[in-house]
Amino acid sequence: MSSSTALSRRGFGRLGASAALLSPLAGLVPQALAAPGDSPRSDGDPWLGLKVGVASYSLSKLSLDEAIKGIRRVGVNYVSIKDSHLPLKSTAEQRKAVVRKFRDAGITTLSCGVVGMNDDEASLRNAFEYARDAGIPTIVCKPTRKSLPQLDKLVKEFDIRLAIHNHGPEDQVWPSPLDAWEAVQPFDERIGLCIDVGHTARCGVDPAEAIRKCAPRLYDLHFKDLASREGKSRPVVVGWGVLDTLAMLRALLEIKYSHHVGLEYEAEMNDPLPGVAESIGYVRGALASLKS
Repeated sequence: MSSSTALSRRGFGRLGASAALLSPLAGLVPQALAAPGDSPRSDGDPWLGLKVGVASYSLSKLSLDEAIKGIRRVGVNYVSIKDSHLPLKSTAEQRKAVVRKFRDAGITTLSCGVVGMNDDEASLRNAFEYARDAGIPTIVCKPTRKSLPQLDKLVKEFDIRLAIHNHGPEDQVWPSPLDAWEAVQPFDERIGLCIDVGHTARCGVDPAEAIRKCAPRLYDLHFKDLASREGKSRPVVVGWGVLDTLAMLRALLEIKYSHHVGLEYEAEMNDPLPGVAESIGYVRGALASLKS
């Protein structure tokens, strides 16, 4: 355990858990919660300008309405939509309707995915049409290397960003964000990365340093914690594992990161809200410690 991680637990662990479990799960919405379109940097912003939200994969076993209600209850107003809540095989009207439901609840959709991508042009085009119809600016994806030239054309045509998601040592194509970072350099700057901090650490790469290195093309982030950096590891509530939450948040603030910081909580998928709430509360407490 790093010294800053240990310090963060002693200094604000209880604050984070209390904020998450007592306030949001009691149905209370923090006063600082901004409406969509508000400037993220304002006096009293508990997120210090970061767009902290939830990857809806965390709530994939909940219905769309339950997921929306859950996101509101944990006190954030950004989401990355997984296809369990908006199927890729949907009509334009269905896509617009789902995003409208989030918007009406005060939740801004910043991305979608992870979307698997093969080399078939029709399939690739459908992913872009899906995002376009829903008004989603970024597709978190897992493409093949061979598809990158085709994707280069599509990001120019649709003016939609791609964020390649790394999946750790088991992934034969994109294990580390540094693999994606190197691969995207010859292509349009709208082809970038979604750093999964857990999979990054399991590759032996420091997530905070990866955030700094990949900053110019970092378009999404999956934020989490792990029981260990070895093997497949076990996901845990943020603040109870081995990842250095403070270091990652400092790096995001340093680079003035303006895209989604999506909590991806993969433990207790049948009952995710307590863990999601505690994780969000811990992040809020960590940011409070950095502000002071």
